Amino acid sequence: MFYWLMKNIVVGPLLLGVFRPWVIGLENIPKTGGVILASNHLSFIDSIFLPLVVRRRVAFLAKSEYFTGTGLKGWATRQFFKATGQLPIDRSGGRASEDSLNTGLRVLGGGGILGIYPEGTRSPDARMYRGRTGVARMVLEAGVPIVPVAMIDTEKAMPTGTRVPKVRRIGIIIGEPLDFSRFDGMEGDRFVLRAITDELMYELQRLSHQDYVDVYASSVKEKRANLSR
Repeated sequence: MFYWLMKNIVVGPLLLGVFRPWVIGLENIPKTGGVILASNHLSFIDSIFLPLVVRRRVAFLAKSEYFTGTGLKGWATRQFFKATGQLPIDRSGGRASEDSLNTGLRVLGGGGILGIYPEGTRSPDARMYRGRTGVARMVLEAGVPIVPVAMIDTEKAMPTGTRVPKVRRIGIIIGEPLDFSRFDGMEGDRFVLRAITDELMYELQRLSHQDYVDVYASSVKEKRANLSR
């Protein structure tokens, strides 16, 4: 109920009225059943505007740190992420990665929509980076369709490191569902997982027209952080 109120009565109409996002392809999202929305990731506001334009509820997996802050700021941040349908996950790797996968599978198993960023983190320079194979494993284990989504110009509205977005128009392009049923039962094959992920990233690049870089975005960020020390 709280999510519905925030999306349809409080936050949603205000943000949609101010930023006036244009949307192409909403009809490509199935009206019922589990589905993955796999999106490029340019800005913090990607996780805000995509759920606002989709008629069904969208759950994103978000860093657990967003839900553990203290004081008034921590409370406000926690309520905001809950209101936008985001679920806390531990991204430290190992067992935490497995728990994150299971959290996503529960959403899909319940017939919900799960939003995923295959790049694993925001692009540091508006280019598209290599996808991580967790999304492919989830597609095969859940047996659900995956819909590619391209966020357009969100990094211009709210660049990384800024706290307040600039008022400008952004876009969202929703592609046709991708069918990977030919790989059913092969979620344990790392070559299959890479092939699925690369096909998905190709489609995202085609929709977004971003330049593609065949390395992980997290590696680029780590190198930049080391150089700045």
